Amino acid sequence: MAREILPVADRKQVRAYARRLTLKYPRRLALALLLHGLAAVAGLVVPWQLGELVQNIQYGVEVNVVVVAAAIGAFLLLQGVLMRYAVLASAKLGEKVLAELREDFVDRVLGLPLSTIERAGSGDLITRTSRDVDALSRTVRHAVPETLIAMVTFVITIGALLLVSPLLMVPMLAAGPVIYISTRWYLRRARDGYLRENAAYADMTEGLAETVEGARAVEALGLQDRRRDRTDRDIARSFGAERYTLGLRTTWYPAVELGYVIPVVAALLVGGLFYTNEWVTLAQVSTATLYAQQLIDPLDRFLMWIDELQVGGASMARLLGVANVPDDRVSGSARPSGELLEASDVRYAYREGRDVLHGVSLTLRPGERLAMVGPSGAGKSTLGRLLAGIHGPRTGSVTVGGVPLVDLPLNDLRGHVALVTQEHHVFKGTLRDNLLIARPDASDPAVRRALEAVDALGWVQALPSGLETEVGSGGQVISPAQAQQLALARLVLADPHTLVLDEATSLIDPRAARHLERSLAAVLEGRTVIAIAHRLYTAHDADRVAVVEDGRISELGAHEELVEEGGSYAALWRSWHGTPTTTTSTTHS
Repeated sequence: MAREILPVADRKQVRAYARRLTLKYPRRLALALLLHGLAAVAGLVVPWQLGELVQNIQYGVEVNVVVVAAAIGAFLLLQGVLMRYAVLASAKLGEKVLAELREDFVDRVLGLPLSTIERAGSGDLITRTSRDVDALSRTVRHAVPETLIAMVTFVITIGALLLVSPLLMVPMLAAGPVIYISTRWYLRRARDGYLRENAAYADMTEGLAETVEGARAVEALGLQDRRRDRTDRDIARSFGAERYTLGLRTTWYPAVELGYVIPVVAALLVGGLFYTNEWVTLAQVSTATLYAQQLIDPLDRFLMWIDELQVGGASMARLLGVANVPDDRVSGSARPSGELLEASDVRYAYREGRDVLHGVSLTLRPGERLAMVGPSGAGKSTLGRLLAGIHGPRTGSVTVGGVPLVDLPLNDLRGHVALVTQEHHVFKGTLRDNLLIARPDASDPAVRRALEAVDALGWVQALPSGLETEVGSGGQVISPAQAQQLALARLVLADPHTLVLDEATSLIDPRAARHLERSLAAVLEGRTVIAIAHRLYTAHDADRVAVVEDGRISELGAHEELVEEGGSYAALWRSWHGTPTTTTSTTHS
């Protein structure tokens, strides 16, 4: 299957989204800005008082040191109190924005086309939902408020410096070109560098996940060296990407540090020259120098966090990029007139020019149980996904009640057809929460009936807190077989008319699986069931069996009929039962 990397939002989209989200809470933003501004003003009083103190001592004016010290202490205390509430207001705003960002991203991910989820690399999506969300969390919680504080403090300090003496602003300008040119050089390269870093990390995550999940296959086929080579290449790419961004920082930081020193030195030298020419007073020079020194903190804070803003911006671009995935279907207004599921001359390709299904036609009567069997890679799972509406056919059609599945809104589609595979997920939360995903309004009796239908009620009731037991990351460990039962219980709760089961009991002990499938059959009586089977008793119990070979249905009929015909299915059945036969058996999955 061709692997697809999800798109990334451009700079314009990121800026527009950030601006819209920030301005969504104008009162909270105004309060945070006001408190930071007042804290900055309180902090400017101390250098002014010190400047006046220096001038008074120069002219021999009597100074009450206790009063001056008390005033300085009072303003420092006031600044501390204002800063405390300013940071609190910024943090509340940041958490509000972050919560909305997360909810918006979850909505975007859940709204992804099903075919995109099937095709996209797991590493890319996992990295966006974990590493990128964490990076954006740091940016919103820390970088944005700190940058906000720095900007407000910087602007107010510059304003105070102009009030002290516009002439003493001249030496401050010397640092401007150094800081501007170096920062512009950095910003032009940082975003793309961090995007490459995140993409390389996604590749590495996907490679490691594939190796771990397919560990048995890797060992059985002797692919250890190949997987190690893949991991080494991924690590090398990730190292190279991180080394590039580190190089940007180690070039930019020294230039910025130089820019911090220039204003203070220039204020003393040029200010002293102005003072000797009697253009400014000693109080003005002292105050301006202290203000120049005070400018270093907000400027350093701003430039320090601007790097984190680049990381957060790259992460936001990846998160917002999910919304740029084109929809794979356009919902129509037609509604099915029944539950007849029909595939007509269906062809499908994961890669252009390489069909994996070749003109498949199949009609399923409502309430029929069909088993699909055949060799691995024959196209069974692909056909199952088309019959479940996950993919649309390249040519031909798959309809329910005369309406193409891809023309149905997703909510309506899932009411008609649902797919359960051997890949299951246990979400963090209670067992009840995990089950109610399928039907949030389900009552406790309905949940228990669903668990009983999949032979899971016994072990669920034996758990410490029953349905209230916490599962998932950090909770009660659920075995793969139990996770598969939970997935089937969700299916029972969802209650679709047509079910596609792609080896949905493969992780359960064969004897228990046999009993489970019979229990499910009783609960799902009257519903259409398509079972992609690797255990042939599923085919034996079905109304019809479809043998899929080389992307085509080579045989179709009842179990007894196909055994009597002596074709591929008969050979498969005899081989599975261990009955001697001269017919070559077919490998199955």
